[in-house]
Amino acid sequence: MSTSAGREPNLELRDFLRSRRARTSPGEAGLGPGTGRRRVPGLRREEVARLAGISVDYYVRLERGRNANASAQVLDAIARALRLDAAERAHLFDLARPRPGSARRRAVPPQRVRPGLLRLLDSLTEIPAMIMGHRLDVLAANPLAKALYTDFDALPHRDRNLARFIFLDPAARDLLANWETAARGTVSVLRLYAGRHPHDPRLTELVGELSVHDEDFRQWWADHDVLQYTHGTKHYRHALVGEFTLDYETLPLPDDPDQALYLYTAEPDSPSAHALRLLGSWAVTDLPAARDAAPENTR
Repeated sequence: MSTSAGREPNLELRDFLRSRRARTSPGEAGLGPGTGRRRVPGLRREEVARLAGISVDYYVRLERGRNANASAQVLDAIARALRLDAAERAHLFDLARPRPGSARRRAVPPQRVRPGLLRLLDSLTEIPAMIMGHRLDVLAANPLAKALYTDFDALPHRDRNLARFIFLDPAARDLLANWETAARGTVSVLRLYAGRHPHDPRLTELVGELSVHDEDFRQWWADHDVLQYTHGTKHYRHALVGEFTLDYETLPLPDDPDQALYLYTAEPDSPSAHALRLLGSWAVTDLPAARDAAPENTR
């Protein structure tokens, strides 16, 4: 992805800026009426440059991926002009100012879950909890999380990944009541990760596999949307306990910013809390036996 000396265009930066420019209307940018007829949606390059207070030539070179090491002030101005949210702004900085040595393709170091965190997961018996890492790999999950999604421990290591589950396991489309919303979010989270780790070969493998097997993933990946999971609500339709709603919180781990604890809770005394208790009872009594009986490769 290097743009050293302008020799190799930064294609990810090019496509991201084009997608954000096309998405931003003149009205949203504060330009108002009277901006003329348009052959394409969104802002013109010269409008972005004017809003950002930079020359048109500079912005054109940047959007073509030909201008390396743009200053933080310039990137901030472009982020404001394109009305980028916090995740999009962070992604812009990742793409425009790659880390030293990031042009070299190399494996991302494997992640380990500390024993104390594993004990913490074991102590959370009333709520689903997972630790996810690079590429939404599921590094650890407590019994309730396995009962909610799938028993990731029974899968080969490469398949212990939330994106693979959502797009390649048919059970996910039944489980997630708003599957498209959840799936789009998953793609956007992977896009954000790709900006930080553009040469992770396992990410390339994952994106290639999902693109080949799922047309929705392929289309949404091309949108260049990005998202940071922080908190939110998910709606489930579980085969054993029916429909319910959980709120989730994402707690990044301070010693590894690409590793986070995901916690799922239900509103107290609600039907969802009752469904979660039923699921917990099933997980305690049935999940260990199911895990022991599961074949090595369940897909």
